[in-house]
Amino acid sequence: MYVVVKRFFLKNLYKYIGLVGVTILLSAFSNLLFAQTRFTINGYVRDSANGESLIGASVAINGMNEGVTTNTFGFYSISLPAGNYTITFSYLGYESLEQTISLSHNLTLNIQLHTKPLAGKEVVISSQRKDENVTATEMGKIDLSVKKIKELPALFGEVDILKALQLLPGVQSNEGTAGLYIRGGSPDQNLILLDDAPVYNPGHLFGFFSVFNSDAINDVTLIKGGMPANYGGRLSSVVDVNMKEGNNKSFHGEGGIGLIASRLSIEGPIKKNKSSYIISARRTYADLLTKPFVPKSSSFHGSGYYFYDLNAKANYIFSDKNRLYLSGYFGRDVFNFTSSERSFSTNIPWGNATATLRWNHLFGPKLFSNTMLLYNDYNFDFNATQNNLTIGLHSGIRDESIRSDLDYFASPKHQIKFGGQYTYHTFTPSTLSGNSGNNSFNPENPFVKRANEGAVYFLDNWTVSKRIKVNAGVRYSIFVQTGPYKIYREDNEGNKIDSTVYKSFQPVKIYSGLAPRLIARYELNTNSSLKASVTRNYQYVHLVSSNTTTLPTDLWVPSTYKVKPEMVWQYSLGYFRNFRENEFETSLEVYYKSLQNQIEFAEGYIPSLADPENSFVFGKGWAYGAELFVHKQRGRLTGWVGYTLSWVWRQFPALNNGQQYPSRFDRRNDIDVVVAYRLSDKWTLAGDFVFNTGNPVTLPERFYFMEGVLSEQYSRLNAYRMKPYNRLDLSATYRPTPKPNRKFSHSWSFSVYNAYSRLNPYFIYFNQQGDYLNGTLKIQAKKVALFPVIPSVTWNFKF
Repeated sequence: MYVVVKRFFLKNLYKYIGLVGVTILLSAFSNLLFAQTRFTINGYVRDSANGESLIGASVAINGMNEGVTTNTFGFYSISLPAGNYTITFSYLGYESLEQTISLSHNLTLNIQLHTKPLAGKEVVISSQRKDENVTATEMGKIDLSVKKIKELPALFGEVDILKALQLLPGVQSNEGTAGLYIRGGSPDQNLILLDDAPVYNPGHLFGFFSVFNSDAINDVTLIKGGMPANYGGRLSSVVDVNMKEGNNKSFHGEGGIGLIASRLSIEGPIKKNKSSYIISARRTYADLLTKPFVPKSSSFHGSGYYFYDLNAKANYIFSDKNRLYLSGYFGRDVFNFTSSERSFSTNIPWGNATATLRWNHLFGPKLFSNTMLLYNDYNFDFNATQNNLTIGLHSGIRDESIRSDLDYFASPKHQIKFGGQYTYHTFTPSTLSGNSGNNSFNPENPFVKRANEGAVYFLDNWTVSKRIKVNAGVRYSIFVQTGPYKIYREDNEGNKIDSTVYKSFQPVKIYSGLAPRLIARYELNTNSSLKASVTRNYQYVHLVSSNTTTLPTDLWVPSTYKVKPEMVWQYSLGYFRNFRENEFETSLEVYYKSLQNQIEFAEGYIPSLADPENSFVFGKGWAYGAELFVHKQRGRLTGWVGYTLSWVWRQFPALNNGQQYPSRFDRRNDIDVVVAYRLSDKWTLAGDFVFNTGNPVTLPERFYFMEGVLSEQYSRLNAYRMKPYNRLDLSATYRPTPKPNRKFSHSWSFSVYNAYSRLNPYFIYFNQQGDYLNGTLKIQAKKVALFPVIPSVTWNFKF
């Protein structure tokens, strides 16, 4: 690698090694102090039925104010003086287990918990600890059970994880789309991970469905408040999605047949209790169903649209100290259009591919490591043919990464986490190629950009006292745009007059930043606490769009010599309280975000094959608001009510005459009500209601003719609002009693999306009729709505 880049990375790597070295020395000194009196108990907590790791399970020492929770892979470690102890292992929805031990040496204790039968009134809506809402330091963190998500009403019957997240306070969406707008942020400001690999476009069908097949997902976590130091690279939130590991006890399968798509998953042991796999696939089939009804004589024969997903994962437990995982995702949307009358055809595929190779290693009873090789690739292609002319357009982004996270359980009061990550980015904006007869052109894209991104972090989850707990950390990141690259110098008329050429790996521009994170909890009593957080984040990759939803044609661009990294300070304060032995969770959070180096397209921007960063303008933004959350997580009736009051502002010197204006993500009020009721062992009813203030919109205020052409004079940016959005969805799930001694079971899901057929505005256009020459011209605003009432039915099965 080029010398300057190498020096810069090595210099900061040495800082990181020094930091880790100090940590290890301090830990070693601590061990020496307590070597005669303290020993370590460690192990894994797993599901007894399928061997899946239980994340966040509680490990508590009876009669003492000591305890820990399991990490992302179900591992725990706790150090105690020699003696006799009773340890309680618990996890919501599972039967607690007590183990009595005599501790006189380091001990490995692996635990398997049994699911609690859903007899009587017990129903579980989340997968977190019973009191985590009050006791944990995290703010704005919500874990949702995939099982409960499957009971919610769904558009066209397709269960959607991201749409379930849209029903939470602080999370906004647009009609039908899978994009997330969190606390005033844009969709690209969310770090969406699938088995730790970033997913750049999380939507199918132009964003109306997410790419996550719920049958392959184990758990989903949203962090929208205080982001801990082990996450970075985005400003607004983390959506951490983990795939199932696969059943290592016995073979099983599940699937479903719906109105527009079907899915199938199989999982089982490769070697019982040692190794397992899961393979999950999903495909829409509207194109297959309509194909027989389109005659070959039709000019549109051969046209159609479909999407598909494939998830796969395998793992092997070599010992209690070593486990290897390999997981991947591949998904595509494919649109075909044919017009035989014009001898024209087009093929437009786009989608994501991710891969994760993971090694879990236990260096000692206290030090757990998770090392990964990560790959992700997002591509959009447009291919068109007419007569002898063929044209292709390609764009995308590809990442190759290595990452290592280490958990050090220094003591029950200190759970330390540190690690680092390196990523090599390749950004490909629109690349045009084609051929006509014997002539072809396939020029090298001069706008391809490459970059190196690195980060190191350190955090300590410190129990200061019984009442005070602190999560303090820091993250240092660096971003280097590198060659091969060419910078052109232009004259006042935009003509290129000379250039500066950068060779491979030669730095073009270097950015770096230190991001401190501080999250604190003060426990008022066993049922309530106060929490506060201050966090700073940097974002070096950007999605710049003029649309309100994520489209496959949107371009990801890096920070460059022209484009500075985005930065945010976020401040949060919250009151958290549980009622009726943690059956009800409530919280009230207020926040303020200050955003720098925000990016928009210049006024009058028209997409072209030129370098898009030449059309960027830069400014600042700020957002503030309050979020109320009431969550009932057990009993026959479960669900939540969320309310968000918020303001989101932007100010760009080159837009709106330099005056501040409401962002297109600004909504004053947002109300979400989600309810599920277990009517009997066979029937579960569910519903959700959504109400929010209409989106800001820029509209023409005057129409006039100039040289016989109708022209428009627009208002200030986002000076008007759409009508308020509201919608009611209903669903019912029927589970027949399975026959004795049979593995096969099935259920029916009936849902109604937009039950009272509210025609919510998606966008507004202006229609003109008549002729201005004879005085009959009329201009009228027209509203376009996407979805009326949509009933659906899905048959689900397991074996």
